Amino acid sequence: MWKMSAVAVVAFALLHGAALASGGSPMPVPRSPGMAPSAPRLTPEQEAAQRYNDGLKHKEKADALASEAEAETSNAKKRAKLEASARKEYEKAMKEFLAATDRNPAMFQAHGGLGYVYRKTGDFAAALKAYDRALELEPRYTPAIEYRAEAYLGVNRVDEAKTAYMALFNADRARADELATAMKSWLQRRRQDAAGLAPETIEDFAKWLSQREEIAGQTSALIQPQDSRW
Repeated sequence: MWKMSAVAVVAFALLHGAALASGGSPMPVPRSPGMAPSAPRLTPEQEAAQRYNDGLKHKEKADALASEAEAETSNAKKRAKLEASARKEYEKAMKEFLAATDRNPAMFQAHGGLGYVYRKTGDFAAALKAYDRALELEPRYTPAIEYRAEAYLGVNRVDEAKTAYMALFNADRARADELATAMKSWLQRRRQDAAGLAPETIEDFAKWLSQREEIAGQTSALIQPQDSRW
């Protein structure tokens, strides 16, 4: 098993806090002691950082295409083309994130990225596995908590999604609000297509979400801005 150089360890530690807050920021490539800027050979940590950053670029492009496709309501052919292009970019991101986790299995951000693109391409089982791994490595990684909850909703595991919301409400309010928005969208879809859920389960969830939004509105003024470094 490879070992991180001392400089790489320090660089990774400095990145750790920022990654917790951002959930998807590019990371600098760690430098090896005495390594010239143009040296062709990279350490596994450096390769992992590069592949992760490349994956983020494809993910961001895919997200933009997916948003454009969702907004396209008048031209079905154009919408389908945009969706296909988005999927290709998600698959490219998947390849890069997989390479990053292969070179640095401890990079929780890359596991979280994998979960994201698996979820976006409809593979909820793989997404949950990737998010679980990210959170095994870094339990405070709130982007993975939030996105794993969205994956739970994708397979109708509403109780686990609720638990995730409560954890985020106390730890990362912005992520909790993001999850609440995703929950409202999920609720609208399930009211149109229950996907096997009992009607009472859907309406119970709607009542719970309404109560949580009311509480969130009452407490929002009391929330202090978080230190972005945590």
